[in-house]
Amino acid sequence: MADKRWHLLGEVAELKVQAVREITVEKTKLAVTFVNGKFGAVSGFCSHFGGPLGKGRLDGEYLVCPWHNWKFHGQSGVGEPGYEKDCIPRYEVKEENGQLFVDLQSATPRIKSPHAPHPLARKVEKPTGAIRVVGISTTNLDEANPRVSTSEFLLEAALNHGKMKFSADAKLIRLSALEFRACEGYYSKAARACTWPCSITAMDPKDQMDQVYEAIVHWADVILIATPIRWGNASSLYYKMVERLNCVQNQITIANNELIKNKTVGLIITGGQDNIQAVAGQLLGFFAEIGCVFPPFPYIAHSRGWTSEDMEKNVAQVLQSEELRKGAEELLGRAVETAYALRNRLDTESCVKAGRKAHRLDAE
Repeated sequence: MADKRWHLLGEVAELKVQAVREITVEKTKLAVTFVNGKFGAVSGFCSHFGGPLGKGRLDGEYLVCPWHNWKFHGQSGVGEPGYEKDCIPRYEVKEENGQLFVDLQSATPRIKSPHAPHPLARKVEKPTGAIRVVGISTTNLDEANPRVSTSEFLLEAALNHGKMKFSADAKLIRLSALEFRACEGYYSKAARACTWPCSITAMDPKDQMDQVYEAIVHWADVILIATPIRWGNASSLYYKMVERLNCVQNQITIANNELIKNKTVGLIITGGQDNIQAVAGQLLGFFAEIGCVFPPFPYIAHSRGWTSEDMEKNVAQVLQSEELRKGAEELLGRAVETAYALRNRLDTESCVKAGRKAHRLDAE
């Protein structure tokens, strides 16, 4: 056609077959829709994290981003009800001689209304004051009918020792008491679709994994993880937690953002089966991967072995064992000493940097 403003999108009959499709015209990526007998063309990029709207789905007349479910009207580009101030560019389209055309010059502005950052997205500050210790119990319990957990018992002994001997600020997180969703694989959609804080946490205010993120990333100097052995592995709740912590590791690889630095991890592992070292190896490997460090002899463990089916004796043995209780306390002590050493190293490095800066200023 004569007017060079209009660019061919395709044959109308063919474009009607698919409700949503992605089409690129002169390096401009579009999301083209056909709903209720009408065509629409909007920007192919979501305003949230740049998700591919043309690869999304329709919810009525609204395009749903395949990354984080943000919605925009397929013809007007206006955000879903409640978010009307969020608009993506909209383009004029017209049908002529059985073909559909788009005018790229007709693009409306992209408008992204201010959204308050998630509290977890704040800068990670250098800790001061008393050493802070978080204990995370990964034992799965019926909260209405609790039972004795040997790993949690030793974890509590370690935390109490930290309070008494080191004046540590200590708290316990029991995963069984939290309501949090399993990882839903946002990274599998696209690397950038895995966000910090976690996409689930950012979208679901009821998801209580935020308590774990807050403690591990922002609050604690020392992290103690307690797990039972289940069929030769750590507990299912442990794996549910670390899958959600994948967003912390992904920040390192996709955004060069190291959220965890100079935090010390210790492990408490108990169970009626063996395989202690394999369980410890998984935990050590994961927490090393997200930036944690370990004290000397970073875990304590107890098992009655494969053939021991008298678990009521196992519980009694752990509860009455002075050796295991002392081992938990000493583990905490080593972790706290490591945390203090890391703080002192950081303070020394800060002084050295300040001295170098002062020397340069004097020289000038």
